[in-house]
Amino acid sequence: MTTHNVSKGGLNPTGTGAIPPRSPDVGRERGFGNPSGAALNSTKTRLRSRLDGLNATCIIVTTIGVIFGLAGFNHGFFEFLQGNTPTDGLIIQAIGEAQRFWPLGTEEAFTIIPNFLISGILSMVLGLTIVVWSLGFIRTKHGLTTFLGLFILLFLFGGGIGQVAFFLPAWAFATRMDKPLTWWRRVLPERTWPLLSTLWMPVLILSSAIMLMGLQVAIFGFVPGMTAPGVADPGVVDPRRIQNTSMRLVLSSAVLNVIAFIAGFGHELRRRDQNKGGVTC
Repeated sequence: MTTHNVSKGGLNPTGTGAIPPRSPDVGRERGFGNPSGAALNSTKTRLRSRLDGLNATCIIVTTIGVIFGLAGFNHGFFEFLQGNTPTDGLIIQAIGEAQRFWPLGTEEAFTIIPNFLISGILSMVLGLTIVVWSLGFIRTKHGLTTFLGLFILLFLFGGGIGQVAFFLPAWAFATRMDKPLTWWRRVLPERTWPLLSTLWMPVLILSSAIMLMGLQVAIFGFVPGMTAPGVADPGVVDPRRIQNTSMRLVLSSAVLNVIAFIAGFGHELRRRDQNKGGVTC
C-alpha cells in the first residue's frame, strides 16, 4: 500500500518526502517553450534559405508574363463582346461604348485583324497561352524566344499596346538568366549584393500591385479617394485626371520592374558566390 507524505514541497506518492521542483527545461523539452525561441528561429532560417535559393530573374519574368498574359486576355474579352463587327483601322478601342465603365475607359489596342470577334478570340487564346508558358516553360531551350514571339503576336492581334514597355525589357533582362553576369558583376559592387538580394522580391510585389491597380483604373475608372466604384462622372471628376492616374501607375510599375531585375541580378551574384542552387522558379 502506497503512503503519502505531505510536506511544504507538496504531496509525494512515493512516501519519500517533498515533490522535487520541476526543471525549467521541461516545458522546452515538451515543446511548450517561448514561440519566439528556437522553433521560430528555425522557421526563419529555413524561409531565408529558401528565398536565397530562388532564381530571381526567372521569378520576375514569370510574374510579368502572367500579369500581361491576363491583361491581353482582358483586351480580347472586351473585343469579343463587340461581336462580329469590322474594326475601324489598325488602332481600335478594345472596350466598346456598350461595355464602357467610364468615358475614357477604352483600352486602345493595335490589331491587323479587321474583325473584333476574331481579334478578341485570338487575344484571349494568346493571353492564356502566355500565362501557361510563363509558368511552366520559360526555362526550356526555346522558352524565352517563344515568350517574346507570343507577346509580339498578342500585340499584333489586339492584346494591348502598353504591354510593349514591359515584355521587351523583361525578355531582354531574362536573356541573362543562368548566364555568368560578368558585366553586372563589374557594375554592382559586391557590398551591395546582400541589400539587393533582400530588395528584389518586395520591389516586384510592389510593382505588380501598382500595375494591377493601374489596369483596374484603366478599365473601371475607380481611383480610391477620387471616384466611386464604376463611376467617373465628368461633372464630378475630370476623366483626364483618372486617365493620368492610370498612366502614372503603369509608368511607375515599368520603372519598378527594371529596378527589380537589377536587384535580382545582385541576388543572383550573391547566390552563386554562396553556391546556392537557384533551380526554383
